Parts: sequence; C-alpha cells; structure tokens
Amino acid sequence: MTDVTVPAGQRLLARLAFVTAGTAVVVVLVAAGVRAGLGLVLVGGAGTVVALVATWWFLAHRSPVRWLAGILMLLAPLTVIVLYVQARLAWVVVVCALLWSAALACGRRALALSGGPGRPVELEVPPPRRPYLIMNPKSGGGKVGRFGLAQLARGLGAEVCVLDGPQDVSVLAHRAVDNGADLLGVAGGDGTQAIVAGIAAERGVPFMVISAGTRNHFALDLGLDRNDPRRCLDALTDGTEVRVDLGVAGDRVFVNNASFGAYAEVVQDPAYRDGKTRTTLNLLPGLLTGPRAAVLRVQADEAGLAGAQAVLVSNNPYGSSDLAGLGRRPRLDGGVLGVLAVTVRNAAEAAGLVRGRRRSSAVFQRTATEVVITADTPSLPVGLDGEAVTLPAPVRCVVRPGALRVRVPRHRPGVPSHRPELDWARLRELALS
Repeated sequence: MTDVTVPAGQRLLARLAFVTAGTAVVVVLVAAGVRAGLGLVLVGGAGTVVALVATWWFLAHRSPVRWLAGILMLLAPLTVIVLYVQARLAWVVVVCALLWSAALACGRRALALSGGPGRPVELEVPPPRRPYLIMNPKSGGGKVGRFGLAQLARGLGAEVCVLDGPQDVSVLAHRAVDNGADLLGVAGGDGTQAIVAGIAAERGVPFMVISAGTRNHFALDLGLDRNDPRRCLDALTDGTEVRVDLGVAGDRVFVNNASFGAYAEVVQDPAYRDGKTRTTLNLLPGLLTGPRAAVLRVQADEAGLAGAQAVLVSNNPYGSSDLAGLGRRPRLDGGVLGVLAVTVRNAAEAAGLVRGRRRSSAVFQRTATEVVITADTPSLPVGLDGEAVTLPAPVRCVVRPGALRVRVPRHRPGVPSHRPELDWARLRELALS
C-alpha cells in the first residue's frame, strides 16, 4: 500500500462494499439456519456450474444432445429458484440480489474515485469547408433513406456519394481527397468505417462517423447517438475534434476489433449474412471440438498462449464485464490493444468459468502494443470489424496511437463514464487505509 491519503468518502464506499456483501451472506445463513443456509449457497453454486456445462454442450454438440442441453440450461436456474421457494426463502434471493447490487455499486464508485481514464481531449477546430460523405443506403436496414441523411448533409454543404451497387469506397475516398475534400465521413457499417478511417489517417484529414450501421460499435464508443443518426451531422456545423487510436491487423486497419478462430470462421460462411444465429449454431460444434477446431498461438508482448480456440484483439480493451466485444470501450486513446483468448475444450473447463475470468485457466486476458497470432496454416480467416477477410499467417496486430482525427458533435448523448473493473484486493486496501 503506497503512502497516499485516501479521502474519507472513498474509504467509506470501500467499507460499505464489504459490509453489504457480507450482509448478503449473513442474511442467507440467518434466514435458513447455518446448515441449511450453507446448503442453499451450495445449491446456488451447483446450479451455476450445471448451467455453464449445459451451455458448453449446447454450443459444442448437435441434436439431440444440443436440445437436451438447452433444456438443462433452463432447468438448472429454475430448479434453484424452486428449492428456494419451497424453503420459503424466495424473499432471501431478492434481498441478497439487492445487497449484492449495492456492494458492486459502492465498490465500483470507490475505485472510480481512485482515478481512471477521463474523457478524451476535445480540440476546437474550424468546421470543414469541403466535407465528403459516403453513404450506404442498405446499411442498418435502410437508415440513410429512412432518416433522409443524404438530403440533410447536402443542405449543410457536404458532397454526398450514395453507394449504388458494388463500389470501391477506398477509391472514392482517395479521389475525394485528391479533389480537395478536407473531411471524410461514412454513414454505414463498421467495416466500411474502418476502410475510410484508415484512408483519412493516411491522408491527414479528419474523419466523421454517422451511425447508420446495424450495430455501430465505433459510434457507441465515441458517444454518438445510435438511435438518431441525424444528430451525428451536427459535427459539420457545431463540432470538435478528438484523437483516437487505430488497430492494424496485417495490412488492414480496424476501428473495433479483429477476431480469430471460431467466430472468424463463422463470419466467413456465405450463409452467415442471411441467417447469423442458424449459421453460428450449425458451425460451432465442428469449430469447437471437431476437425475444424482452431488451434491458435498468441503472443501478446511478452506473454504467450498456445491452443486458443478464439481470440479477440481490440483497438483498446473492452469493459471488464465484456467477454465477446459486444459492449463498449471506456477509452479509444489508451495506446494499447486489448487481448482476449478463450480455450474451452470440454465441460470441465466450461465449469471452471464459475471461478471468474481472472482465476479461470480458460480465459487469457491482457493489454499489449503488439499481438501476433499464428497457426499451423499458411493463412488465417479473420473477422475484421465484422467483415470476413483472410490474411497470411502469422498475423501481426499493432496499435497506432492517436492516428485518427475524428470530428464529433459538441453535444453527444453517450460519452462513456469511467466504469472500473471490480478489484476486491484494491478495495480491501482502500477499506483498511
């Protein structure tokens, strides 16, 4: 423990986290008696283990094992609830859930007060004189047309190219800068955003994101309005500029993440676009345990891992609770890559996830400035911001700190606040200070 004075409010929050967590355990023991209470705690833990194992069986097998596992996934938590109700302790579940929620809230607030990533620096720069925007009318189920984005952007002085059929957006972007464009923007999916963002960084012009895609993960982490892409156009007239990092896998830029292994194989399948869930469930058994199961080697700076089934390399790490790159990143300018590798080859390793990510041998998590992915094949399928590509092995991923200038609206509804990972060891230090 360093000799640093901890504010009284922060110390109090850390202590409250431990008090409320301990109270949750005491409530169970007092309400049911010590022996019965311990039994109910064990039942809850067993139910979690069974649910994890059933989930593994569901993903790694086909019918009829898959559907039996699916039934078990539902029955495991339901059985725990029924046992608590029969013991007339349903209220205990509710009270414990509330107490644990309070403990987590107090703990995270205490750690947040310790400092963490703040908001990126916003620079005051003149509005663009000749913005050039590329819009995909098919992206996001037709958001470009539904919100009238092309007409609105032209009314604000932008030159707009609405894609019509297969067009090379990299050629369009380079030509626009050659003709005097001083900003490049995209209304489309993250894959298209990444291509044009890389060109904007290369040509030294700012980039603009319009949230007209399906998931809009990059827009989410920039704090943009994903429900109304029209608000993104405010950046043309009342905007500021932020610097963010770019990730590079091989010779390809990514703004969100590059995935290897099981997920990358799934997105390569032609049927994936028309039926994501059906295709994923159909392919996963062979990718997890069959002859197509990936055996990847990961080198993240000085740390290494052999035998990973799935690897996610992200442009800055995702939040502490995100195992799939589906959530958000607290920062986009940390100058590091996030690395998450999963190796779950049997039910026992799936059950081990109940111990948590940090203690489970099935999960490898790091930050690094360079990540190298290798396999016993000359090339590797990669999901690059959700787009299927194939890159020669080994694939070297690096981060380019502050490479991209992004023009954003001055007022953004979703600028992320710092949500630290719950570190009980650090909390203990704060509570005892």
